Amino acid sequence: MASNKKYWKSVEELNENSSIVETLRNNEFVEEIPTDEFLGDAATLSASSTTRRDFLKYVGFSTAAASLAACEGPVVKSIPYVVQPEEIIPGVADYYATTMMDGFDFANILIKTREGRPIKVENNNLPNAKFGANARVHASVLSLYDSMRLKQPKIGGKDASWSEVNAKVTASLTEAKTKGGQVVLLTNTMASPSTDKLIADFIAKNPTAKHVVYDAVSSSTALDAFQMVYGERALAEYDFAKADVIVSVGADILGDWQGGNYDAGYAKGRVPKNGKMSKHIQIEANMSLAGANADKRIPLTVTEQKQALVKIYNAVTGSAVSTSSLGKQDEAVTKAAQQLKAAGSKGVLVSGLDDVNAQLLVLAINKALNSEAFNPAAARLIRKGDNKAVMQLVADMKAGAVHTLIMNGVNPLYTLPNAADFAEGLGKVKLSVSFTQREDETAVKTTIAAAAPHYLESWGDVMIAKGHYAVTQPTIRPLFDTKQFQEALLAWTGNTASYYDYLKAVGTSIAAGTSWNKLVHDGVYTFEAGVAGSGAADFAGAAATLAQAKNAGGLELVLYTKTGMGDGQQANNPWLQEFPDPITRASWDNYVTVSKKDAEQIGLENYNVANGGLNGSYATLEVGGVKLENVPVIIQPGQATGTIGLALGYGRKEAMKAEMQVGVNAYKVYANLNANQTAKLTKGNGDHEFACVQLQKTLMGRGDIVKETTLEIFNTKDAEIWNPIPMVSLDHQETPTTEVDLWDSFDRSVGHHFNLSIDLNACTGCGACVIACHAENNVPVVGKSEVRRSRDMHWLRIDRYYSSEETFKGDEELKGKASGLMNSIDTFTGMEDPSENPQVAFQPVMCQHCNHAPCETVCPVAATSHGRQGQNHMAYNRCVGTRYCANNCPYKVRRFNWFLYNKNSEFDYHMNDDLGRMVLNPDVNVRSRGVMEKCSMCIQMTQATILKAKREGREIKDGDFQTACSAACTSGAMVFGDVNDKESQVAKLAEDERMYHLLEHIGTKPNVFYHVKVRNT
Repeated sequence: MASNKKYWKSVEELNENSSIVETLRNNEFVEEIPTDEFLGDAATLSASSTTRRDFLKYVGFSTAAASLAACEGPVVKSIPYVVQPEEIIPGVADYYATTMMDGFDFANILIKTREGRPIKVENNNLPNAKFGANARVHASVLSLYDSMRLKQPKIGGKDASWSEVNAKVTASLTEAKTKGGQVVLLTNTMASPSTDKLIADFIAKNPTAKHVVYDAVSSSTALDAFQMVYGERALAEYDFAKADVIVSVGADILGDWQGGNYDAGYAKGRVPKNGKMSKHIQIEANMSLAGANADKRIPLTVTEQKQALVKIYNAVTGSAVSTSSLGKQDEAVTKAAQQLKAAGSKGVLVSGLDDVNAQLLVLAINKALNSEAFNPAAARLIRKGDNKAVMQLVADMKAGAVHTLIMNGVNPLYTLPNAADFAEGLGKVKLSVSFTQREDETAVKTTIAAAAPHYLESWGDVMIAKGHYAVTQPTIRPLFDTKQFQEALLAWTGNTASYYDYLKAVGTSIAAGTSWNKLVHDGVYTFEAGVAGSGAADFAGAAATLAQAKNAGGLELVLYTKTGMGDGQQANNPWLQEFPDPITRASWDNYVTVSKKDAEQIGLENYNVANGGLNGSYATLEVGGVKLENVPVIIQPGQATGTIGLALGYGRKEAMKAEMQVGVNAYKVYANLNANQTAKLTKGNGDHEFACVQLQKTLMGRGDIVKETTLEIFNTKDAEIWNPIPMVSLDHQETPTTEVDLWDSFDRSVGHHFNLSIDLNACTGCGACVIACHAENNVPVVGKSEVRRSRDMHWLRIDRYYSSEETFKGDEELKGKASGLMNSIDTFTGMEDPSENPQVAFQPVMCQHCNHAPCETVCPVAATSHGRQGQNHMAYNRCVGTRYCANNCPYKVRRFNWFLYNKNSEFDYHMNDDLGRMVLNPDVNVRSRGVMEKCSMCIQMTQATILKAKREGREIKDGDFQTACSAACTSGAMVFGDVNDKESQVAKLAEDERMYHLLEHIGTKPNVFYHVKVRNT
């Protein structure tokens, strides 16, 4: 029986005639919603930072408010071109060939622009454009939109005009000429024929002037050695595609050694073809990219590397220079020397040791081998800094002998180890000028800070190597009141011609027979380099001197440049700061790398905390009386015992956002511009918090993730031995997973179906693809604190695994021997620790675009679904952020927007200001807080390719389809295409016997596949 009992909420309800009760009964809200105040005022509404999602929260509870919002929302009018530029079609990208050159990086590239804005760097794929873009070059487009750039010239720290600058400099030059004062042009390596000619004109007009070339990271010893042997100051060129045996002594041939760009040739020889592949032996102290990719890695101290080089010299040339023993590594070095000699002209040796005698032996060994990979005729004309000339300049400045100092592209008060001496000398210079993009450490101390344009706003040329001429053209009008160094030189020499006309005259004289328009269109021009010159060098004497190398006592410090940061010119670039180092997987830091054995002796440690973050000890580093305090420490597997490493390019303070002022300045211990120093390391106080994206160091014997084998097994065994297909139980019968489906499949043979191939043999882990993905897809930067919480937003990661034993095969065997509960626990716990000298494997991982995707079945709002062309789609507007898909993804490739990263002062990176947002790709929306995002297989690029072919009325050619990562991969490890086109490269790779899918046993049927890594052990 129903109850008639009446309940009341307040005493007022007992009064039947109460007007208050009646009002409350008929109104959902006790106060009127102030919609008129907010929505009716256009100024208030436009100033609001309320997001769409929050707005709907506010107004969603009232039908009236929602209706009002629909009626009175703001109207934003588009502004059309009054006279539309002929070359710009809204919505269609334009590409311009140019050359990136900043003194440290040089590359032949294309710049993608949208509506006049450069937004992305692409590789110039013309056959003669052989210098590709690395991670820093890809990120350089963001540096154009750096809000910390110097926006106009300054005199004495105050804003000035260019006419005032010219008047002041001209007066100083006149005074210097009258009084006989010294005028010095101090520049980085520009490798520019037109600029060299301009400087010669300047010196002719100013007889007391001289030109000093200074590179922050020196290659002076290699230049000196080459000059002795070949009579000119240059660096030998190498083509590793022509080598069967590569021996490197302290040279990171896949990093920044001699300007980099060796990975394409290297990778050609590393992919097994017809049963053959090159053999790479790396002798080094720090674990480098080259060492990580080597077949055989021999960890030695710098002193031991010098002894090893002499041993190799003896073996190849038949000399008998006495050397010291290398202990347990003696046999490995002797074997390497024998293999190199046996290879003959198919062998090559390189070295990165900062020692002129070591560099002389490199040239002697390659000449003795008659190495095909060694090409002194096409020598590189970059990194041409002269250490002796720089030190002489500092001495002259301190003596008061320099009247006028004009600098371009250098920051000696940050990069010079004796910066204090330079600062003292700068105070005695009558007039100092610094052409710079930022008011950096040097610019704030000079008389004139001359605002220089970004290379994307500039004209120029560069001779990267002999016989290889390239042009730089502007891709946008200068954003600020800047002037090129070359324009200023023309004005100061009384030349009224524009730099463009001057450059055109030089360019057409070099590129004879080619029109200026074609030269600018192609960006590059090549011609016969000629033959190498000749000089005289005492190779035997160099070997004898090098053999006398002794450890000076203490640890041996090896200074290096990180793949992301380089020499530090782009330290204010958030893409590069957040770029995880390929080896340590740490970002937002530099650190001392130390071996486990040395760390235990000194008392240094690394450990993980509850939130998954990595912590490490602080240390004090001392080199020749110079101390660096509170330097964080990372215990690095593979670091040679008795050595430590430290990256240059960090620790900058001036013209830097606070978030980017990270790390310590290693240039302070770069004594005599030599990367090899004797150091002392002591434990400091406290612990440092790292932002490390990968805490699991080893593969733990999981051979189904990174499959690998040896060349011998690859050549002699069937594929089912070294690339087995996982088996599952079907009706109690062992069945290959490829024959079992959890779902009914549909016909995918009609239309396009995209696949991405990744060859683990060709992938060097360089990370260019990571930055290219950032640029193409508007991936946000989240900062160190968020990365530490495992909230990095990279759509593409490059996992790096160490072996627990000496080899990954050893890991498999160790894992297989484990039996019983306690024995298994002990075994697996031990396998968490990498070997003292581990093998290394790199594996790029992005959304696998599974045909049977686990994420698609669990999304409650159908935000993620599968496309006809094989891509796994994300409808961001549907996503409500349940994160079920991330939980169900076996590859862990989905990223969640914990915060709003766009227009948010909490994340003060490029997306927080109007200038930085100019780099955003309008074809890809900027995601908001609370949604999942992940690799889209660059669907905007594939659709643009289809539409372009349709508009041109043609079939799509193999190679037309690209993703950001595949287009950025200079080693050829990533190949993208339509697998339904049976003649396409990706279709053929899909049928290769080395092909396998990641975690194939779970039956997700990915559209990304890998190739088994083969080692030539």
